[in-house]
Amino acid sequence: MSNGLRKSCVIGWPAGHSRSPMIHNYWLKQHGLVGEYDKHAVAPEDFPAFIASLAERGYAGANITIPHKETALRLTRPDARAKAVGAANTLWYQDGELHSTNTDVEGFLANLDHVAPHWARGHTQALVLGAGGAAHAVAFGLMARGLKRVRVANRHRERAEALKAKFGPAIEPVDWDKVADELPTTDVLVNATSLGMKGMPDVSLDVGLLPASAIVVDLVYSPLVTTLLGAAKARGLVIGDGLGMLLHQAVRGFSLWFGVQPQVTHELRALVEADLARS
Repeated sequence: MSNGLRKSCVIGWPAGHSRSPMIHNYWLKQHGLVGEYDKHAVAPEDFPAFIASLAERGYAGANITIPHKETALRLTRPDARAKAVGAANTLWYQDGELHSTNTDVEGFLANLDHVAPHWARGHTQALVLGAGGAAHAVAFGLMARGLKRVRVANRHRERAEALKAKFGPAIEPVDWDKVADELPTTDVLVNATSLGMKGMPDVSLDVGLLPASAIVVDLVYSPLVTTLLGAAKARGLVIGDGLGMLLHQAVRGFSLWFGVQPQVTHELRALVEADLARS
């Protein structure tokens, strides 16, 4: 990395939708750093070779997004969190070796802390919709904060059962068609599916069944206010959107690559919101 230039990037397939360059380049400018953050669309069959050439391309590390997170875990030296979640989304070099972690966990938790400070006090039961990689990160984070019961509902129950096998008895699989029965005892509801995203069906749930103290989080950020969040907000429930998680999960990667701990500010959020609105 000549002339003090440090570089990082996001790698996905596709990658055009990613707002990560906007986030990291904002921080680079804000802190007056000599650096660049790019994005690369890399097909799955080309991903191992691309990762192997990351240093040659001048990169100090990378963000990894769909569908490469599990492959990235296998091609790097993952930390305990990445191993536990089963996916890596942030890579960096340390002593010449490519390490990895999963910042989706801290992104989810930091966003939850922001919208509902001290949320874990008195909140003991969660319901997570979905059992994919995002749901793994969410379940791991909830259990790390002491929740003793994390129910997981997925259209294919065997995927929820697999999550239970991985994380233990705190995970309770729920049949997809029985989700409504769980709502009256749910303190934290998290949509970790693609339902509600532009072009996808909405999450069809009656948020009126949730306790008045419930928190509703949707990992979707396009649209920013999904039908689920809109209904929860109308009822007066505390809500957390997917953009908050996206912004907070970026913090640690920036710190690892560029040596500065950035902040998620109102100005940054407004910048990304405006871009989402334009699209």
